[in-house]
Parts: sequence; structure tokens; C-alpha cells
Amino acid sequence: MKILALTMAISATLIFPAFAGDAVEGQWRTTKDDNGNSGIIQVAPCGDKICGTLIASFDGNGAPIATDNIGKKIIWDMIAQGDGAYSGGKIWSPDRDKTYKSKMQLNGNKLSVKGCVLVVCRDGGTWTRVN
Repeated sequence: MKILALTMAISATLIFPAFAGDAVEGQWRTTKDDNGNSGIIQVAPCGDKICGTLIASFDGNGAPIATDNIGKKIIWDMIAQGDGAYSGGKIWSPDRDKTYKSKMQLNGNKLSVKGCVLVVCRDGGTWTRVN
């Protein structure tokens, strides 16, 4: 009986992390881009990494706008580094149509985003958790 209980306890500690959500998962409102638009990014696991998809877009006044970018991946291949840091992935900026090698830093309900293309780096601002 003790062996069965011990086996179950060990199995639970090995399996539970696979089902536990990453702290960055959820919906994030981006800062305004060069055109004054912002979006909602749904961040979720994609395999063993983190990805994000644009699910809504808004003009500078906060009104919803239609765009062909809805449903497109904005973030992919991010790897959790610990202490809220993510790196190793890329972020696509629709306003510039550029893909940046990126890093993200989670701090509570704020997500700081930065990225570089060759030697040109860009601060993607601080996104705010929607839910």
C-alpha cells in the first residue's frame, strides 16, 4: 500500500506541471503601434513553447477594426527562462511587417516586450493583461 501511495505521489508531481498553466498565458492588450492601433493577443502554449495569436484589433480611439491579421501568430517559439523572463522566440509586428528576435518580461499583469532585427532593436512596449 505504501508503494502504491508513493508511486501515485511521484506520478502526480511529474504529471501535474504538464497540466499547469504558464503565468504568461491569457489575453494581453498591446501598446499602440506606429499607426495608433492596438490589439489583443491570446498567449498559450504551442508544444513546449509559448505562442500568441492576434484575436482582436482596435483603432486609436479603442473602436474595433477589421484586419486580415486577426488569427495570425504574433508570438512564437518563446521559452520560459524563469523569474518571468521569456526568450528564444520571435514577435511579428504587423504595423512594420517585420519579425523580431524577441524577449518578454512578465511582472504581474504587465508584459514588457522587446525585439531586434539584425542590429536594429525596438521596444514593443508594455502589454497589459486583459484576463
